[in-house]
Amino acid sequence: MPVQIPDDTDFTSFKEQCENQEGWTARYNKGNVTVWCRDEECKTIQKLKMRIVCKDVTAETLYDVLHDTSYRKNWDSNMIDTHDIGRLTVNADVGYYSWKCPSPLKNRDFITMRSWLPLGNDFLIINYSVKHPQYPPRKDYVRAVSLLTGYLIQSNGASSSTLYYLTQVDPKGSLPKWVVNRASQFVAPKAMKKIYKACQKYPEWKRKHNPNLKPWIYPEQNTLPCINVADLVLQRADSLENIDESRLTEEKQAQHHSDDEET
Repeated sequence: MPVQIPDDTDFTSFKEQCENQEGWTARYNKGNVTVWCRDEECKTIQKLKMRIVCKDVTAETLYDVLHDTSYRKNWDSNMIDTHDIGRLTVNADVGYYSWKCPSPLKNRDFITMRSWLPLGNDFLIINYSVKHPQYPPRKDYVRAVSLLTGYLIQSNGASSSTLYYLTQVDPKGSLPKWVVNRASQFVAPKAMKKIYKACQKYPEWKRKHNPNLKPWIYPEQNTLPCINVADLVLQRADSLENIDESRLTEEKQAQHHSDDEET
């Protein structure tokens, strides 16, 4: 299937999904973080939605942190590798991301087309999986599929913001129930808190690391090679290997929890 670069209608639809609570069930609600799961989709292919209120972080800082791949290794402890592959338009590119799954599961990776749009006081970033001819599935990873993933950032004033994160991913495998439960009850809220902490530290970090370099805002700074959208194909989940990890038990559970608390 051909790849379509998102337009204003796609961004508006994504924003509505973030803000609409109908059909969603709260799985976690503590402090300033809420996690919802889509009622009919709380199985392997989860559709999760998260929200965190950042009382001392501007919407602009959140937007920068989520774009700045050079800063991501400072806060995303699950990331193995991420890099931009090429640009499609001034507000769309293709990138690679791999992450560590809890042992003994195999690690996953993605190739995604990402697009972004400032919309009034809001900022939106959305992505979905594509096939790139130079990035076939690797033997050491399971190629997962992002059906729709993205962020909605809303300004709450001069120094406050709200972040929504919505994701629907096919992990390409039958996952154990403990993985599915842990995703919504522990991993998701922890990830949102990490983003929040990363945002608090970002302005000082950015002042020391190419402070004027923000190609997501200034497209003339983008030095990525151009990619023709016609060279990309929508990544269909049924074209990838499906593995059964449903009977795997969690290893070193206590150690995982202690590691995750170190932030």
